[in-house]
Amino acid sequence: MGQDPLVFRIGDDPPQRLDKALSRDVPEAAALSRTRLARLLEEGAVRVDGAVVREAKARVVGGELIEIVLPEACESHMAPEAIVLAVVHEDDDLIVINKPAGMVVHPAPGSPEGTLVNALLHHCGNSLSGVGGAKRPGIVHRIDKDTSGLLVVAKSDAAHQGLAAQFEAHSVERVYAAVVHGVPDASDPRLRGVRGVSFEPGNILRIASHLARHRTDRQRQAVQFEGGRHAVTRVRVTETFGAPPAAALVECWLETGRTHQIRVHLAHVGHGLIGDPVYGGRRRLSDKALPEGGAEAARGFARQALHAAVLGFVHPVSGQALRFEAPLPADMAALIAALRG
Repeated sequence: MGQDPLVFRIGDDPPQRLDKALSRDVPEAAALSRTRLARLLEEGAVRVDGAVVREAKARVVGGELIEIVLPEACESHMAPEAIVLAVVHEDDDLIVINKPAGMVVHPAPGSPEGTLVNALLHHCGNSLSGVGGAKRPGIVHRIDKDTSGLLVVAKSDAAHQGLAAQFEAHSVERVYAAVVHGVPDASDPRLRGVRGVSFEPGNILRIASHLARHRTDRQRQAVQFEGGRHAVTRVRVTETFGAPPAAALVECWLETGRTHQIRVHLAHVGHGLIGDPVYGGRRRLSDKALPEGGAEAARGFARQALHAAVLGFVHPVSGQALRFEAPLPADMAALIAALRG
């Protein structure tokens, strides 16, 4: 059985199309996205003055009574799995996870199980109130399989919409720790000649370009300056390793959050991530420049040295400002210790 109908009236001077009028006037507390409203229209769940209307383009006038029958959230087609999670924060609307390297976020043809979503379905159980009409966690951003660190996931429609809006507005604070080849520095004349590169006060490297799928390798992203999606990454060196410096620990701030953004941008400027099998290139650290064992540790590092260390956002329901930090995982901490000697 469904819930009690959601009842409201169309306000004055509405858009001519029913779907747009619904999107404007539906009570905010209902947390119904445009996509969800369109689906409810198609399913015959919307009545206008008592009559079922399925046509999104139907004309509408102010004052008409709207009733929307909201079905109970259905069970997800994805299977829950009892996988241990590092929960940093959890409430009725969202959960923040410190994801380990090696875990895929969402099931896909190549990874149908063992994902973060499978784990969350088991962990959250009945506390999932429904996202888009299904009892499933709402994924609003992702980090790569072999990147570790913080991820926020919605447990309700209201949280899903509120978080998605913050990510779209680029207002979410995201800081990553990375270990890279070489040292990105404003004094390097080579960097001054790389398209899309500029420096801001404090020796902060700003990389701005568009990103799109690689023309020949569809699993990769590539820097472009026409077409694709706008992407901006800022990088600051926090520690250097070697004499002369051969590698660096950097902080990366994401203004946008595109697929593989940090990895692609750092490779574009010649400072690819240590351990990155896709974008790291063939660059190798010199044994002579680093303490004993440092270069060997870098060569043996089995993933891209990238960790989502800081995540800050406004709680989409309570309005509280939240900020979380995750310490470096053991493998990156060991790599840095070896590079320090």
